[in-house]
Amino acid sequence: MRVMVTGGAGFIGSALVRHLVLDCGHDVLTIDALTYAGHLSSLREVDGHARHRFVRADIRDGAAMRAAIDSFRPQRIMHLAAESHVDRSITGAQDFITTNVVGTFTLLEAARAYWQTLAPDEAAAFRLLHVSTDEVYGSLTGAPDSGGGFRESTAYDPSSPYAASKAASDHLARAWHRTYGLPVIVTNCSNNYGPYHFPEKLIPLTILNALEGLPLPVYGQGENVRDWLHVDDHARALDLVATRGRPGATYNIGGRNERRNIDVVRRICAVLDDLRPGASPHEALIRFVTDRPGHDARYAIDATLIETELGWRAQESFDSGIARTVRWYCDNADWWTPLRRAYRGERLGLDRETQS
Repeated sequence: MRVMVTGGAGFIGSALVRHLVLDCGHDVLTIDALTYAGHLSSLREVDGHARHRFVRADIRDGAAMRAAIDSFRPQRIMHLAAESHVDRSITGAQDFITTNVVGTFTLLEAARAYWQTLAPDEAAAFRLLHVSTDEVYGSLTGAPDSGGGFRESTAYDPSSPYAASKAASDHLARAWHRTYGLPVIVTNCSNNYGPYHFPEKLIPLTILNALEGLPLPVYGQGENVRDWLHVDDHARALDLVATRGRPGATYNIGGRNERRNIDVVRRICAVLDDLRPGASPHEALIRFVTDRPGHDARYAIDATLIETELGWRAQESFDSGIARTVRWYCDNADWWTPLRRAYRGERLGLDRETQS
């Protein structure tokens, strides 16, 4: 199988590329613009692999997308390239609109032009998987596991510029299926965590600050609830959807691991107390900070459709997955140290907590 992955040097994209190459044996073309959150070091396990190629390109560049597609002739395109950091979208939304909306439009048009040249059997087998987020649905109320999770039929109600830009890109993807027949499938996932996660996000930031004895900032009182999905479980789900999912369908992917943010931070502290005990418990480093604007109270995915129709289910519990993740960061300072050094003191800073 020839698979083109956009955003393949990012957090989720690199996990998907590693899975496709090393576990599935597919030939993969990774496309990434290598912005602040995309790093070739996240692909070091497949560096030089005979089944992997990398092209540095921006999905907003139509000529580059057409050239990559025409050269590689993919049987699948898995679209993960996006600006994805909520805090950054609040302080500067333009890149989110141009990348997530205009970039998705550009890719859809390049894919449609290619798909229309395929022989009938090849065109019927072709798939474009558009990977999105549960943030497009807005906010839920209630405590963890109180029910009412987002379903594929839930109305969109985005709160942040990031979520609005992803909602727009989802609508474009579905429209290209309904109008042109392009075999598009959309997925919406809950919060991911795991190795190679950019250090400004909640879980890696908490781990790395704790390792360095720095404050662990938590928005508000840490009551916001998220459904956590290990990135390797997500990669397996995306491959399954692209293989067996129905064109035109949407599949929500979640880990069924709802936690308050404060409980996530405390669990990380407990794991580090075992792995790297200090003079005092790491939980003493927690600091509550002013909440961010438009902060959604709760996200939760109802993953019934993908579980029943495709037979997928997350393999990692939160406790097992977070223990693996903390150990990975403890053992891979060579990956995250340059990123911490490069982005410490940046406008948003790595000493601020983010929840998405």
